[in-house]
Amino acid sequence: MDVLYGVHAVEEAVRAGKRKFDHVLVARERHDDRLAQLVAACRAAGLRVRQEPREHLTHIAGTPMHQGIVALVRPQQMLAIEDIFTPLAPGRARLVLALDGVEDPQNLGALLRVADGAGVDGIVLTERRAAPLSPVAVKASAGASEHLRIARVVNLVRALEELKGQNLWVIGLDERGTQSYDEFDLTGDCVLVLGREGAGLHDLVRRTCDHLLRIPMAGGVSSLNVSAAGAVVLYEAARQRRAAARGQARPSAPAASKPKQQKGLGS
Repeated sequence: MDVLYGVHAVEEAVRAGKRKFDHVLVARERHDDRLAQLVAACRAAGLRVRQEPREHLTHIAGTPMHQGIVALVRPQQMLAIEDIFTPLAPGRARLVLALDGVEDPQNLGALLRVADGAGVDGIVLTERRAAPLSPVAVKASAGASEHLRIARVVNLVRALEELKGQNLWVIGLDERGTQSYDEFDLTGDCVLVLGREGAGLHDLVRRTCDHLLRIPMAGGVSSLNVSAAGAVVLYEAARQRRAAARGQARPSAPAASKPKQQKGLGS
């Protein structure tokens, strides 16, 4: 069983209805309307709820940061890359987020929260050298992970090539990029690829990208934290798409016929 803890994480798992719950534990010491509403929602969904001492919840969660509620649930089912080929809304341009080895669960959770808010159609995570979808990541996402389509892949380069085969442009975010993110047309079908904390994109992943974008920095540091950078670019994509839906002008991307496909690469 997986452990979920925190008000938002448990609440969104109940709302999403994708997880099979074993039971929910509530701290006897906490008495407030917010938790009472969540307990009522759990019981309305047919879930077993038990009151236990706070220290017991801390033992189960492995942290005192559980906010007085812990749930034991079945692991979230990971999807295959094919499961995110189609958009969430028919006829809408697809926006996919791919993470190249993000290892910090707090960064992963923050990116999932941003992706959900920006209307991302799917997430691509790697199985190796990357943060798992742990209770820490789920809590950091404020439960947004429960609403997203998330695919785990062994080889990110191969997954990106498959997405290219579905006519999505692969856009890498890299401080060595030649074009600013806000000058690029992000209204079409595209995959935004973010790299590792500190090291950025792997070389093979970088070479697989159709375009490399950068975020201009006016201060003394050269780049943003990966979750902050992801928030900047994903919300720029969301802004451009809203503007395009209203018929407003959009940035002009470099002319190209279709995403390039590279053969024989592995990461």
